[in-house]
Amino acid sequence: MPARPAPTTGDAGPSRGERRSLLRDPAFLRLWSGTTASGLATWALPFVLGLAVLHGAITAVDLGALLAARTVGFLAAVPVAGVLADRHSRRGVVLWSGLAGAVALPVTALALDRSTPLTALACAVAGAGQGACRPAFQALAAEVVDEAHRQRANAALSLAVRVTALAGPSLTTLAALVLGDRALLLCVGLLWLVAALVPGGGARADGGGTVPRGRPTRTGLLEEFAEGVREARRHPWFLAGLAALTAVIATGYSATGVALPLVSRDEYGSGAVLAGATTAYTAGALLGALLIARRRPRTQGWAALAGLAAYGFAPLSLMTHVHPIAVMTAYALAGLGIEWFNVPWFTATQREVAPDKLARVSSLDFLFSYGLAPAGLALIAPAIDTFGTGRVLAACAAVCFAAPALAALVPGTRHFSGRATRPSSSGPPTGSPT
Repeated sequence: MPARPAPTTGDAGPSRGERRSLLRDPAFLRLWSGTTASGLATWALPFVLGLAVLHGAITAVDLGALLAARTVGFLAAVPVAGVLADRHSRRGVVLWSGLAGAVALPVTALALDRSTPLTALACAVAGAGQGACRPAFQALAAEVVDEAHRQRANAALSLAVRVTALAGPSLTTLAALVLGDRALLLCVGLLWLVAALVPGGGARADGGGTVPRGRPTRTGLLEEFAEGVREARRHPWFLAGLAALTAVIATGYSATGVALPLVSRDEYGSGAVLAGATTAYTAGALLGALLIARRRPRTQGWAALAGLAAYGFAPLSLMTHVHPIAVMTAYALAGLGIEWFNVPWFTATQREVAPDKLARVSSLDFLFSYGLAPAGLALIAPAIDTFGTGRVLAACAAVCFAAPALAALVPGTRHFSGRATRPSSSGPPTGSPT
């Protein structure tokens, strides 16, 4: 297995030549286009189904069943895709996962108000495509982009997702007035087609080599997934960061999804605070991605965990009646912090994990962080009914602040690295993959 170069760190960002070479890299631009299309398609499906409820094509009960089917497909596909992306071509997994979404969306459009079981099956296939592409894209990025450029590349990918989330609702609503729900679903299918066909194959790994492929003997899917788990266990900083991320998403994200609409309605008498806070969160995330693309803190892991802890300000701002600007500011800080965490987290995972196990370890990331989010959403509403909004929000804020702080105590989290000392800012390749 090839040696891994020492990561580039320090206060200053990449040089002008590094920035220019990334923007001129056709392989990265193709990867960026495909990832952006898949992110937009992932976001758009539940939004378009929500519009279908408003237009009377399906009921709210149908919507819940369809979103549940989508989540089941996602959770089922993520671990399998992680194994396949390490066993075979990452580009091939991206292709087939995108084609699955491209086929599922026309079926969803045709069956929307005719057959709920068929629509649910199509949504499950679309969710499987979404889940399968996540670890494959993450691992493909490590092949397409060399290590010196990955932090900027990951920031650029995050920026694309945030821009689509900011502009998507208004554009989709306007398109719905002209095209209708079924045509919008077909457009989402076209996005999946772009995600499937546009990205190119990766030819690089750390040190300029290729990712090891083709073992003499094959083991079962479960055993290969277990290898990924063992690889993750070799990185205590990864397990600690993943535990903190999962805890924050399951609590802070649930407060955003459930408590914020309730507080906006009951405390402020309208949906203005809900809309303002959601927009502020996305705007903060955009700013966070821009900042982390240019700045590399010396203790990147601790800085990332501090950003993750900033999510605690979101539920904290909802505990008492404060000025709406205070709520929006808290959500802007939460958005900024989540990107201050995400970009170094993805970059460190691509750097530290053995290249032939990267997709499986990434699948663990998505499986726990995104997979447990629905559980938090399902539990927070009954908890609010039982214990009251204030107590539940206080507990969510406490978890958001405490989980990253506890993770920071684990060895390796200071730099998101298993190396004993801080990585140097320059120099030849050192060490073997950890």
